[in-house]
Amino acid sequence: MREVVVVEAVRTPWGKRRGGLAGTHPADLSALVLTALIERTGIDPVVIDDVIWGCVSQVGDQSSNIGRYAVLAAGWPESIPGTTVNRACGSSQQAVEFAVQAVMSGQQDVAVAGGVEVMSRVPLGAAKAGGAPYGPKALARYDDFSFNQGISAELIAEKWNLSRARLDEFASLSHERAAAAQDSGAFDGQLVPVVTDGGTVAADEGVRRGTSPTTLAALKPAFRPDGVIHAGNSSQISDGAAAVLVTTPRRARELGLTPLVRYRAGAVTGADPVLMLTGPIPATEKVLRKAGLALSDIGVFEVNEAFASVPLAWLAETGADPGLVNPLGGAIALGHPLGGSGAGLLVRMIHHMRDNDIRYGLQTMCEGGGTANATVVESAA
Repeated sequence: MREVVVVEAVRTPWGKRRGGLAGTHPADLSALVLTALIERTGIDPVVIDDVIWGCVSQVGDQSSNIGRYAVLAAGWPESIPGTTVNRACGSSQQAVEFAVQAVMSGQQDVAVAGGVEVMSRVPLGAAKAGGAPYGPKALARYDDFSFNQGISAELIAEKWNLSRARLDEFASLSHERAAAAQDSGAFDGQLVPVVTDGGTVAADEGVRRGTSPTTLAALKPAFRPDGVIHAGNSSQISDGAAAVLVTTPRRARELGLTPLVRYRAGAVTGADPVLMLTGPIPATEKVLRKAGLALSDIGVFEVNEAFASVPLAWLAETGADPGLVNPLGGAIALGHPLGGSGAGLLVRMIHHMRDNDIRYGLQTMCEGGGTANATVVESAA
């Protein structure tokens, strides 16, 4: 198998619901990050063998293979194909894995992976269109559980004894870290500004400065009257796109490109679909085993903040250093544009590794239905 490297990684700012990106079509938003890859690398897009694009709600503006229409919107040659994948919230992380596998096997030499979700235009749950995707047999297997992620987040908090105060403390820290990252310019090198009719969106819109456990304590529970999960300690509904360019070290040299990171290992696993969001725990163990690394080798972790209970349960089980987890904030502060989030985590992690001389990074994403992806990359410096 061939070695695989990431040579460029970009994302748009994450826009808040009905915010600055709401008027931008998902194909056009995707085209912006595709174009940025070309501008930053200077390559001719004709060398790209495929574009693999993550998207969760593949209806309306995001239907009919949004990956292909992103290629056309970017003005790339018609000969470049594009496809769209859905592994729930891990869709674009899975897109990266598929691109890596294609290059690693020799089927492709240069591939683009990423994803998009404009939740302001295609609302959460729109793809269900009033249907019942689980089916009676799956529901009966789990005693007709509703498969509601919010309830799952409540069950996780209950199982790991996570109090409302602890969850709100974590959520507040996410905003604090994200604000500090913005102020320090930590995101500047990865962001592609989006010009809209209303102006230019150049920064993540979801960060609420001054958020504290005290302010969060005033919010009502969202899923249970006596619950601990609410809007303030859950991920934000967002708009955004992200993309990475992957190839081999040899092809990178031929194209005059300098690798940012090398792919070390990937894993995908299933978990209890009732708890649903605990998959990152076994996925982390699995990917570390495949990478031949220990938890202590990892210098930064990106654990998606679908709900505060998810990374807190992950921390309790893994024993990782909390200071290394989501050091620039996470989805609670920055947002969670479903189909773009996995690639967005990777983009954020790669730039953080480069800026802070970190050798190994691990990202993991919980996904609807009880699955999870995990990926380990190593600095190519």
